[in-house]
Amino acid sequence: MDTYKDIWQAVLEYCKTKASATGYNLWISDGEIVGFENNTVYIHFSNPLKMKIVSGQYGSLLEEAFENVMGFPVELSYDCNAAPDMFRDAAEKSRQDAEEVRDTLEKDENPPLEQFTFDTFIEGPSNKFAYRAAIAVAEDPGGAIRRESAFSNYNPLFIYGKSGLGKTHILNAICYQIRKNYPAMHILYARAEDFANEFINALGRKTVDDFREKFRNIDVLLIDDIQFIGGKDRTEEEFFHTFNSLVENGKQVVLTSDRPPKEIQSLTERLCSRFENGLLADIQAPEYETRCAIIKRKAEMLNFEISDPVVRFIAEKIKTNIRQLEGTTKKLYAMSKISGNEPSIALAQRVIKDVTTDTEPIPITIQRIVEEVSRTEGVSIEDIYGKKHRANIVHARKIAMYIIREVTNISYEMIGENFNKHHSTVIYNVEQLEADMENNAKLKRKVNDMINNIKEEP
Repeated sequence: MDTYKDIWQAVLEYCKTKASATGYNLWISDGEIVGFENNTVYIHFSNPLKMKIVSGQYGSLLEEAFENVMGFPVELSYDCNAAPDMFRDAAEKSRQDAEEVRDTLEKDENPPLEQFTFDTFIEGPSNKFAYRAAIAVAEDPGGAIRRESAFSNYNPLFIYGKSGLGKTHILNAICYQIRKNYPAMHILYARAEDFANEFINALGRKTVDDFREKFRNIDVLLIDDIQFIGGKDRTEEEFFHTFNSLVENGKQVVLTSDRPPKEIQSLTERLCSRFENGLLADIQAPEYETRCAIIKRKAEMLNFEISDPVVRFIAEKIKTNIRQLEGTTKKLYAMSKISGNEPSIALAQRVIKDVTTDTEPIPITIQRIVEEVSRTEGVSIEDIYGKKHRANIVHARKIAMYIIREVTNISYEMIGENFNKHHSTVIYNVEQLEADMENNAKLKRKVNDMINNIKEEP
C-alpha cells in the first residue's frame, strides 16, 4: 500500500466531481503529495504555472477535498522546485512515516502462520461451537492419539458460514496447532478449486497416481470452500474416494463452505451424506462485544492505540463482516499515522465509508458469470464466447446465457451482442435450458449452485 498515492487518489476523485474537465485534467491532476507533517500537506507540481493556477483557483477545492478524505482540515503547501531544507526535512520524515506504514500493512497482508492461531482468534457466542470443535480436532486429529476419545466423531469437521467470518483463520489455526503438537504429522491444506484444478491437470498429464499419492498419503486434509467441487462430476468422484480413504484410515478431514452440505445442491447425495456423518459447525456474524474485541486485537497487532469511543463507533457501524472490521482498523491506522493525529470518530466515519464501499459485493457481470460456468463445465472462456459447436461448448454457452438472464437486468439484445448472436438465438437457448432443467433435476441443481457461487463470491 502506498498511503500518499491512496490519499491523493481519493482527493482527485473528489475534485473530479467538482472541477471542470479542463481544470482537473490540465492542472489539478498534475500534483502529487510529497510530504505530510503537522497537519500540513506538501504538494509538488511540475512547473510554476501549474502551481500558481492550482493554488490560486483550486486551493479551496483541494482543502475541501482533503478534509472530506481525511476527516479533518489541513493546510496546503505548494512547491514546484527543489524543496528548501525545512520542507525537504519534513517531506523526508513524512516519507519515512509512509514507508513504515506501508511496511507494517504489507506484513499484515502477508502475515506469518503464527498470526492465524487459536490465540489470535476472537471467540464469541457466534463462533464458539466451531472454535471449540476446531481446538478438539487439533488436539487429537482423527482421534489418532486417544482412540477411546469422542474426537473421532469430529471427522469430518465441516465448518460453514458466510464469507469474512473467520473460517480460513480457523483452518490455519488447526494447521498451526497440529504442527506444533505433532510435528511428524503430514498436513495438507488446499482450496477446493486448487484440488479440482490439480486433478484436471493430472488427468491431462496422466499423473493421477501422483495426485492420489499427494492427497491420500497424509494425516490431515483441510479443504477451504468445498462448495466449489459441486457439479464437477469427475472431481466429486475423486474427492469421494480420497475422503473415504482418509477417514477409513483414521485420518482427519476438515472442510469449510459458505453453506451446509444439504444446500450445496449439485453435491452428490453420497458425498453430502459423508459430510453430514461428521460434525457440522456454523459461524454467524459476530455480536457487538465480539466486534469490539476484534477491533482491539487488530489494533494491538498493528501496535496502534485506539480509544474505546472509536472502537465502539466502528463496532456499531460494521456488524456482519470481520474483514471489514479489520480493514477499517488498518486504514484508520494508516491515515492516523501519516497525518500525525489521534484516530477520531470523524476520521473513522470516513474510513468506514471507504472500506464498506471497497468491500461491497461486486455487481454481477457477464464476465463473472462466464468465468463460473467455465470453471464448473471445464470449457474455456474463449470457447464460451466463440463460435465452436461441440456439444459441451454449446451446453456451457447455453448455461451462461440462462444465468445472465436469470440474475441480471441485461436484455436479450445485450446478451446477444456479448456473444455475437442474434437476440432470438439467446431466447431460444434460454428457453431450451429451462426445458432441460425441468426434465433433469441434476442439471437444475448444478445451475442453481453456479448461481449461488456467483452471488457469494467476493
